[in-house]
Amino acid sequence: MKLVSGFICLNDLRFFARHGVLPQERETGGEYVVNLRAKYPLDNSLESDDVADTLNYAEIFEIINKEMQKPSCLLEHVAGRIGRRIFSQLPLVEAIDISVAKINPPMGADIGSASVELHLINDKTI
Repeated sequence: MKLVSGFICLNDLRFFARHGVLPQERETGGEYVVNLRAKYPLDNSLESDDVADTLNYAEIFEIINKEMQKPSCLLEHVAGRIGRRIFSQLPLVEAIDISVAKINPPMGADIGSASVELHLINDKTI
């Protein structure tokens, strides 16, 4: 068996945060959902069964949680900060797919969420 690529995924992380262009959004806050998929060399963990040989998803959650608590105007900015911090703190992460969704955004429409999705590559692993 040969591993072609491996990913650690965190799905449907829910946060209360204060992001938005409107001052009211940053004052009252709202609900957000984050999904993240991180490409990581998982070869050793397939055999070792040792957490030291993999990407600890609790560490990724802590990074996301800290960045979600910093108010921003744009979801793009929030997602970019999360990506930069993951690459900085976990340099073996090769790539990240991340989405940040604002639940029921104040735009006068019957909408479940508005979101951004980014595909980021760690240029230090290329």
